Amino acid sequence: MGTICSSGARPDPNPNPNPHFPLPHPPPPRPPDPSPAPAMPALPYSHVDANLRSLAGQAEGFGRHAIGGLHGPIYYVTSLADDGHGSLRYGCRRKEPLWIVFEVSGTIHLSSYLRVSSYKTIDGRGQRIRLTGKGLQLKECEHVIVCNLEFEGGRGHDVDGIQIKPKSRHIWIDRCSLRDYDDGLIDITRESTDITISRCHFGQHDKTMLIGADSSHVTDRCMRVTIHHCFFNGTRQRHPRVRFGKVHLYNNYTRNWGIYAVCASVESQIHSQCNIYEAGQKKVVFQYYTEKAADKEEAVAGWVRSEGDLFLNGAQPNLLEGVGVASVFKPHEHYPTWTMEPASMALKDTLQVCTGWQSITRPPEN
Repeated sequence: MGTICSSGARPDPNPNPNPHFPLPHPPPPRPPDPSPAPAMPALPYSHVDANLRSLAGQAEGFGRHAIGGLHGPIYYVTSLADDGHGSLRYGCRRKEPLWIVFEVSGTIHLSSYLRVSSYKTIDGRGQRIRLTGKGLQLKECEHVIVCNLEFEGGRGHDVDGIQIKPKSRHIWIDRCSLRDYDDGLIDITRESTDITISRCHFGQHDKTMLIGADSSHVTDRCMRVTIHHCFFNGTRQRHPRVRFGKVHLYNNYTRNWGIYAVCASVESQIHSQCNIYEAGQKKVVFQYYTEKAADKEEAVAGWVRSEGDLFLNGAQPNLLEGVGVASVFKPHEHYPTWTMEPASMALKDTLQVCTGWQSITRPPEN
């Protein structure tokens, strides 16, 4: 599964050890399969596990410039205690760039928010690390990568799995599993921008992902977030809910929501491309909440442009028409390429097994 999930392609059964010269006796061509299997989805990031620091600067979308701790030393977490030298908290608060890896697996119970400073990579590849109690706080920081961790059972008032505020930027959250927090799983607010959320698995939760705190924070108009190849598995609402910001959704799978799938609130622009929306009892996919921005007289909702989305089990898009749809941003105006394919049943199957924490080996350091 690791090879398929990371590269989207099966290994060549007859690799050539020297690619500069042909194989001496190539096998004869096989007759075509009368019933070929469906092609596997072309997943992104086929190369980021080649070596430890290959993640840096490789996110697709708005978070594509995030380099994490690329230019710092490797910091080894040898204890899962929540204080003291060798723990995750000690590494995250240090001011210099660090690439943080784990030498042990297990649960870290956070007694308070774990604040992450700038130029950090928290890399869970090669171990199984579960964070409980409180969550991560990315506050006024930049260039942070969080990869291959589990967040579960966050308790307390206003406790989020990952809280990104205020004024944080160049953030990439990749291959994380998040479930069962008392507030949100990921909240992005207060002018935080240029963020990518990819290959994450969200489950057992109500208010899943909020982008934009409330209608009084009009400076949130700067926010830009990409969410792709994620699996929203029976979570109730906010996949995401957006105020003011620009959000690009592509190749995500959202199923069995409890209120709505995606909500466009005050002045938001949501571009939904080739996603899969599979309804349970609730059928409405796109919802629109009207609010009044603090510097405006008229209350308005946001806008959604849907292209190539797949609606299953009676899902009702509830799309609006009008000049607002035409004004929704176009992703290619902000970044040149992204890995996307048509929404399909094959993509749906793949996202169920290739999102969230993955049992993969930690890549070599060089």
